[in-house]
Amino acid sequence: MLASGALTLIFCQRETSDCWVDGLSMWWESVKGQLGRVKRLVIYRDNGPKNAGNRTQWLRRRIEFADGVGLEIRLVYYPAYHSKYNPIEHCWGVLEQKWGGTLLVSLRVILQQARRMTWRGRSPVVKRLHGEYPDGVRLRGYPGRCLLTEAQPVRSL
Repeated sequence: MLASGALTLIFCQRETSDCWVDGLSMWWESVKGQLGRVKRLVIYRDNGPKNAGNRTQWLRRRIEFADGVGLEIRLVYYPAYHSKYNPIEHCWGVLEQKWGGTLLVSLRVILQQARRMTWRGRSPVVKRLHGEYPDGVRLRGYPGRCLLTEAQPVRSL
């Protein structure tokens, strides 16, 4: 979600660290022209299992993405169990209401239902990642160029 309130929903067959970075890359390609000369991207995360700060595959792929597009990426993690402070979490309730009992039997049905919702008076951009996203991709140790710092609390709550 951009600061403007624009929402992009990207779906894939399986949620993995690779899926997260491919989705980030797809999103960046679609919005970078609107953002001028942005050099730093701040991503607010909920520290879910596929994009937690200790996931080596997530770190490696995120560093590759940042190097490839020339961005500094800063991750800000919300405290555990505080979804009420994370604006994107409110989006899921709206999406669930729009689904309203529809059987989500395929990705095609999910995409159709997501396109029907509105968020803050606007329809979201709904996209799909193609490809396989196997679970369990692991790396040994941290990527070589990973700077680890003490976690900083979110102060804008």
